[in-house]
Amino acid sequence: MSKRLNAKYKIDRRYGENLWGRAKSPVNKRETVPGQHGVRKKSTDYGIQLSAKQKLKGYYGNVSEKQMRHYFAEAIRRKGDTGENLVGILESRLDAVVYRMKLVPTVFASRQFINHGHVLVNGQKVNIPSYMVKAGDEISITNKAKEMALVIESMASQERNVPDYIQIDEKSFSGKYIQIPALADIPYAVEMQPSLVVEFYSR
Repeated sequence: MSKRLNAKYKIDRRYGENLWGRAKSPVNKRETVPGQHGVRKKSTDYGIQLSAKQKLKGYYGNVSEKQMRHYFAEAIRRKGDTGENLVGILESRLDAVVYRMKLVPTVFASRQFINHGHVLVNGQKVNIPSYMVKAGDEISITNKAKEMALVIESMASQERNVPDYIQIDEKSFSGKYIQIPALADIPYAVEMQPSLVVEFYSR
């Protein structure tokens, strides 16, 4: 098991939740937190806000703190609810869109897949996972990537569905990012609380 996979499953155990709704998550069998005693301590208001922030960061493949603060600043700048704006920005990351399209099994795999140059945005190769996809952008993959077992198996998986804000063409392994989603439209496997994340960064 890779170091990254270990880290991913540790995130699940840390919060006692199956963040991505995966059948292989250790939380399905064991709900204790990582560590020798596996005891979950009571949290303060600050701790609850911190946990909400860390859980959201972890879900998107452990987004860096610098990037999160940048996204928060952008969420404030945009009109509307800051929490809704924040998750909308996170869902617009290329690695999140590729994951939602079911081209890869996890957001961690999505980041690596993009880094290796397998993804095209409007016909142009993009190898930056944090690239911000805009409404109307066409996402596709290289011919070589279409033959990868990882992609074929992920597309065939019944573990999750493609959300309505992404249009997918399974035959061509391509799709279109229709619009930035609202919180209610995002298929999180567990409850996310972006309002608490906003409170954390507003302290």
